[in-house]
Amino acid sequence: MHSNLLGSKDHLQVQNGAPYKIHSNYIYGGHVSNYMKLLGEYEPEKLQTLFSAYIKKGVEAESIEEMYKKVHAAIRAEPNHKKTEKPATKEHKRYDLKKLTYEERKNKLIERVKALNGASGDW
Repeated sequence: MHSNLLGSKDHLQVQNGAPYKIHSNYIYGGHVSNYMKLLGEYEPEKLQTLFSAYIKKGVEAESIEEMYKKVHAAIRAEPNHKKTEKPATKEHKRYDLKKLTYEERKNKLIERVKALNGASGDW
């Protein structure tokens, strides 16, 4: 059975060993950098669409590895998770209708029929 999972024996044979290079490439965003370069050459519009947040922050394909190294260093320096203040969620409308009794349903039907017919008399 052939497995193409990263780090499997078959994958290492295909990649001629050197698992640390393969893993570090993925950890530091090398695959993302390669994809950005590919899109930059062949489909610049798609690059603008998919990586607009990176472009706004000035992150280019060549600087992704440096960015991830800074992020990893910052996490190692302060590994504790900081809770962020989230905006309060708004109250949602509820549409759960109360079940009507037989008499209430009958009266409601009579009112609708009267409204449709324009009649003001009894049934």
